[in-house]
Amino acid sequence: MADTLVYRAEGAAVADGSDLYGFTVTEWELPATYPPFAAILFVPTTWLPLGALKAVFLVGNVALLALLVRLSCDLAGLAARAPHLCAATALALWLEPVFQTVLFGQINLALAYLVLWDLTRPPGALGKGFALGVAAGIKLTPAVFVAYLLLRGRRREAGVALAGFAGTVLLGALVLPAASVEFWTRRIFETGRVGKAWIVDNQSLQGLVARLLHDATPGPAWAVPAAVTAAVGLWAVRRTPDEPRALLLAACTALLVSPISWSHHWVWCVPLLAVLIAEGRWRRAAAVAVLFTARTFWLLPHEGDLDLALPWWQQPLASPYALLALVLPVTLALPPMLSTYLSTRTEVPGPRPRVDSPHAHRDARRDALGDTPRDGALRNGAPRRVGRT
Repeated sequence: MADTLVYRAEGAAVADGSDLYGFTVTEWELPATYPPFAAILFVPTTWLPLGALKAVFLVGNVALLALLVRLSCDLAGLAARAPHLCAATALALWLEPVFQTVLFGQINLALAYLVLWDLTRPPGALGKGFALGVAAGIKLTPAVFVAYLLLRGRRREAGVALAGFAGTVLLGALVLPAASVEFWTRRIFETGRVGKAWIVDNQSLQGLVARLLHDATPGPAWAVPAAVTAAVGLWAVRRTPDEPRALLLAACTALLVSPISWSHHWVWCVPLLAVLIAEGRWRRAAAVAVLFTARTFWLLPHEGDLDLALPWWQQPLASPYALLALVLPVTLALPPMLSTYLSTRTEVPGPRPRVDSPHAHRDARRDALGDTPRDGALRNGAPRRVGRT
């Protein structure tokens, strides 16, 4: 539980008044990378012995997974009873992102649950969007869902989310003014501080490109495709008529274009599987489940800088999550978009004209030939109803 140790050290730095971004812990020399607001929330981790704290994180993450499974079923419209939810939770523990989250003592499940719970609350619910803003204040990546809300026309919720995020920044500045200035002016731009982008742990587009080109700093070779991918992904979010699919597209787009998306960030595979199962796409669901349990990139040689020396045929095994996210706009967005387009292009026949006068057939024929205006003009001194039924 290396990340749990980092959280504990962050909480201790706040409690002791020491430098929040000046320490490293564990044998991997891990630093603090979250905003100051997150460090404030981690203060209670210093109140328990380390063994008890690890037990709390273990039990807490399993409980959060069960709640996330339940929310995912609600999102997909699946009616699942308690035994089914327990079985699904047990199976979901074997998904690599979930397993790694538990192993590292991470907070990914907490953030995913917080975001999904807030976004799936009933329209007009009190403070809807605030929990999303708080999640973004803990770890910046959930902020992409503010763009999701704006693209879906949910401006009020987006405004509440921005207000919640601003509140976390303000609280962090009040409690930790020096650390806040340091983070928002310098640390936020140091993506290398988080870790090496080219290692197989990173399942973002940058990691894929770096390993494919055997270049630790791909630069424009990554930035340009990332910008295009972000534009396409957000366009798909805007155009997808199905709300669960649009939500998953937003999550996967964020994970794909983020400079670093560790494999344990991809816990959004849980609601993705729920949506595929609810739609009866069992083969796709099985393929996605296999992809997220196979752990192919851990089987490849990745000691030292071997991640940058992988041959071409190992590249798909090294970046399975990123490759899946690249095809999701086609599999999730395109079918409902085409269905909506075709339905709007289908002409609905109108009623046949009533034969209530000797001239009814003649009038109907003249209308068909375009002799009579069809824009609601007066005919025989009376208004005419024109259009589809």
